[in-house]
Amino acid sequence: MAKEKKRKAAEEAVDGDDYIEREDEKPKKQKLILASQIKNKEKRSAVYAKLKHEKRVEKRKKIKARDAASKQALELGEEPPEKMVPRTIENTRELDETVCRPDDEELFAGNDADEFSAVLKQQTAPKVLITTCRFNSSRGPAFIKELLSVIPNAQYYKRGTYELKKIVEYAKNKEFTSIIVVHTNRREPDALLLIGLPDGPTAHFRLSNLVLRKDIKNHGNPTSHEPELVLNNFTTRLGHRVGRMIQSLFPQVPNFRGRRVVTFHNQRDFIFFRHHRYVFEVKEKKEGLKDKKSKASQGKTEKKAIARLQECGPRFTLKLVSLQHGTFDTKGGEFEWVHKVTLSHVYSHLTLD
Repeated sequence: MAKEKKRKAAEEAVDGDDYIEREDEKPKKQKLILASQIKNKEKRSAVYAKLKHEKRVEKRKKIKARDAASKQALELGEEPPEKMVPRTIENTRELDETVCRPDDEELFAGNDADEFSAVLKQQTAPKVLITTCRFNSSRGPAFIKELLSVIPNAQYYKRGTYELKKIVEYAKNKEFTSIIVVHTNRREPDALLLIGLPDGPTAHFRLSNLVLRKDIKNHGNPTSHEPELVLNNFTTRLGHRVGRMIQSLFPQVPNFRGRRVVTFHNQRDFIFFRHHRYVFEVKEKKEGLKDKKSKASQGKTEKKAIARLQECGPRFTLKLVSLQHGTFDTKGGEFEWVHKVTLSHVYSHLTLD
């Protein structure tokens, strides 16, 4: 009996050793290495390109499968699957209570009595005075020269040593409807002050991303025709007021023969300015089968008119800093709206000296 117990114990020990050896022989799991963790630049770029290609191929497969499913559903007379809408900042934004509605009677009643109604009803023609701050730069006059080509009935007056309040009084006496002051800092235009006459309001914009006409590739030269004005996404109460202020700078009857378009596009409280002209081109397109031996087309040539846009410049971005009641007044002026900055910062910019 004792010998049998010893033999069983030895067999169990051998089985345990075999089990331990089999556990050691199992392959270890490899750790996932990210492309950013690879130190070699060539290998890192190769791995990243491979991953990007795999994602692109997978995306194409999903698109093909989705298109095939919708096509099959239409053939069977069923409703196609719903299209996937990407999640963006615009469609996930909370509803704003200040968005203007088409049935808002109070808004339309205010439009008839605001400061821009005389110009927008074509009772008076827009007349704009453009000037600079006291310390001007080299790019300032170039920018003003292009503004004069964009805004009809605009005139440039040299600032000199005159205070802005005296310029406002002078413009009122000369029956100007608006004043634009271009402020420069470190030889670069960085702000615009738009003053409505004779009773205001005054809007202060921060200017950025300025590109002049000469720096735009394949730019066109604008004509003297009145442009067509396009205002996008000025939907809130504040945006509606700023949009009407911008609209009062331009004539309300565009001349479509000039094929000019001036666009102010508001997106996420940034106003993007673009100036284009329509270009119509006639291109010949050959239609028909090709002979393999002669390699010559046996079809007819068809002429098609193609329309495209050609940018005329300038190109810049505006950001509203403040909107003030009445004409320019830094001491006793009442603000309708101020951006989330300190009032001292606004006052320091509004001096425009």
